[in-house]
Amino acid sequence: MKICSLLPSTTEIVCALGLEKNLVAITHECDFPNTILDKTVVTRSLIDHSNSNSQEINTHISEAMHKGSGIYEILTSALEDSGADIILTQELCEVCAVSYSEVEKSIREIKGNQKVLSFEPNDLNGILESIEQIGHHTNTESIASDLTNNLKDRIRKVKAKTDLIKQRPKVLAIEWLSPPFIGGHWVPEMVELAGGSNVLGKVTSPSREITWDEASDANPDIVVLMVCGFDLGKTIAEFETTNTGEFWDNYSGEIFATNGSAYFSRPGPRIINGLEILSEIIHPTIFPKNSSQDDWIQLS
Repeated sequence: MKICSLLPSTTEIVCALGLEKNLVAITHECDFPNTILDKTVVTRSLIDHSNSNSQEINTHISEAMHKGSGIYEILTSALEDSGADIILTQELCEVCAVSYSEVEKSIREIKGNQKVLSFEPNDLNGILESIEQIGHHTNTESIASDLTNNLKDRIRKVKAKTDLIKQRPKVLAIEWLSPPFIGGHWVPEMVELAGGSNVLGKVTSPSREITWDEASDANPDIVVLMVCGFDLGKTIAEFETTNTGEFWDNYSGEIFATNGSAYFSRPGPRIINGLEILSEIIHPTIFPKNSSQDDWIQLS
């Protein structure tokens, strides 16, 4: 069995199931665990974001999507050379990873009889189901079951404490800074489970662009920056150049920056770390900080 993972999240799942030796191809964005960095890379970005800020990245992506030119490319010859017989992909977001249509196009061009598994989780349960599905198709059902049971137990431990909380701070989860986008899909559920009252977002609904007037009207007690694709250091640097304007000038609540790429953007096992991070941020007296200094920091 040879596996190609076209998502950072499924790469993490494959490795958590003990299948790293079967992983023969990954994307250019797969970076965890770091032991997979020598794997064959079979995608590339069509847009160079290395020196761009969030506004520039958003403009480039919007222009590419409008033209229908796509954002990512599959390196078809590299995919064929990898010999993968299972390909893991997604239909959730064309901005986050290579599109399903691009995968289908590449499959038609290469030899073999590849099994393509596509995932579209919208909430925590969907993420756990993705793990179980990959376990089913890779003959690791028992390991997948143990993993999901452990993750469910961690969710229950957080929920058992927050169910007793009467005062729930209003939380604004920001997935992009310029222009502002709110966290979607599983993020509102995570905020609620962690003991917060999520504003400007609904469980399972996609992330969407908002105005700073909407953010002001929501009157959040806590703002959590969980910028898609950004680690903690890059999030802090970006915030320092974008925290201008009426909303930030008048905001007197707490602001926290997180490693959004690791713990909020990717629907894999570490999403439960994200839930635990939110619980530490929202209710620090109930959840003492156990996460590392690279996971989150208070900015105000």
